[in-house]
Amino acid sequence: MAARQASAPTCLNLALQGGGSHGAFTWGVLDALLEDGGFGFPGVSGTSAGAMNAAALVNGFASAALEFPDDAERRHTEGCARARESLKALWDGVGTMGSLMWGVPAAHQALMGMMTQWLSPYQTNPLDFNPLRSQLERVVDFAALQSAAGLKGVPQAFVCATNVRTGRGKIFKGAEITADAVMASACLPQMFRAVEIDGEHYWDGGYSGNPALYPLIYDTQCSDMLLVQINPIEHAELPNTAAEIMERMNEVTFNAGLLGELRAIDFVRRLLAEGRLDASRYKSVLLHRIDGGAALAEFGAASKTRADSSFLRKLFALGRAEGERWITAHRDDVGVRQTLQIVDNP
Repeated sequence: MAARQASAPTCLNLALQGGGSHGAFTWGVLDALLEDGGFGFPGVSGTSAGAMNAAALVNGFASAALEFPDDAERRHTEGCARARESLKALWDGVGTMGSLMWGVPAAHQALMGMMTQWLSPYQTNPLDFNPLRSQLERVVDFAALQSAAGLKGVPQAFVCATNVRTGRGKIFKGAEITADAVMASACLPQMFRAVEIDGEHYWDGGYSGNPALYPLIYDTQCSDMLLVQINPIEHAELPNTAAEIMERMNEVTFNAGLLGELRAIDFVRRLLAEGRLDASRYKSVLLHRIDGGAALAEFGAASKTRADSSFLRKLFALGRAEGERWITAHRDDVGVRQTLQIVDNP
């Protein structure tokens, strides 16, 4: 898809869900949006794999803003190109590591899976080794990202993690965006030790916001929000094995906060439309969604831990195709009307 020339990019906030290696689907969606070039991203909220995607995307725009602070057009075009490069470098590195692990004998993988059920990461991983951290730090220049926070053309990043002590979500933003913050957002407690930041300990942000939407409402002026969803809300078949039941429980848990925020946003929109709220105090948010649930369903929940290059490239291609379809169908809706219909059964 050829890049689209536009004098003023259309503002579109991004909300990026987490879901293990299925985050490569989101990489594909983002690649389509960035190549198009017609959108600007005032805010990007991400959780877990979504937080990694957010950091890589903002890294590209931060680099361009620091190099071209006075040239808005160059800053945008270079930002889009560099964000694509950052995302590719991130997932290519993940794929390299995943390809190596894919060669580990199945019996050993099964043994590791059993260990995580009965032993904590404080026993199985006492050195707290996580190869994703080194890959993230190779791709994202966090010092530059922090220096560029607040500069024109640089999306605000919002990373959600769950405070272990309070059970509440913590939103890291601006200068708080560090490798620790992103790794905290992706810290599954069965696999990794809690990440300590300023004396508090954090687990995966999916427990409190997957992703968190409210920072995009309160901290940006943009009214349009595109949710890239990779955890299915609905599940057609009744789970009946232990693994299927656990996975469905995780899906419900990791979508609960998101569903609550979507309902609240829709409620405010209806009150504003009825003239029952002050429009000068409340924002009418226009929600859009790319739903990867259907596209990813064929791979099954277990594939969220598969990260070999060939698999990630397949997910990337699926996400990119969905991104292109959404752009073609809904480009003219952005700023005009909401395309995500929220209907709850009584």
